[in-house]
Amino acid sequence: MRLTTKGRYAVTAMLDLALHHQKGPITLADIAERQGISLSYLEQLFSRMRKKGLVYSVRGPGGGYSPARTTDKISIAEIITAVDESVDTTRCNGAHNCQNNEVCLTHNLWEDLSNRIYDYLEEVSLQSLMATQGVQKVSQRQDGVCNTNLAVDLPPTPRAAN
Repeated sequence: MRLTTKGRYAVTAMLDLALHHQKGPITLADIAERQGISLSYLEQLFSRMRKKGLVYSVRGPGGGYSPARTTDKISIAEIITAVDESVDTTRCNGAHNCQNNEVCLTHNLWEDLSNRIYDYLEEVSLQSLMATQGVQKVSQRQDGVCNTNLAVDLPPTPRAAN
């Protein structure tokens, strides 16, 4: 299967956005910090997802990104294809030239598997993924780690004079 880090990071970033967007637009810097993904890489991914209508951006103070549709209307397959990824388990990338410019013996098996994976990912929405207990626990842990990091970076609070 040829699902690279581009597709994985896009899904991770969109899931993070979906989990936090009720607070308003989310900055890519916040997603980068929580998920350990480079900011410049996220900028590339979100540019593609914006062009495909998955997210919209708000400029200025308090700006960031929000999902362009409700999270139950955004599938994982749609996110992966928005960043020019495919779910392909064939050796020839679907070109039907796996063996000496001809179809190999198992081509149809791998092509069918690719289709089934895509169909499965098409059925999984961001909303359904957000609702899973495992995702909620990881998100809470990440939020706690990020809040702890913020507290360390803040200057000490001045004491009131007696």
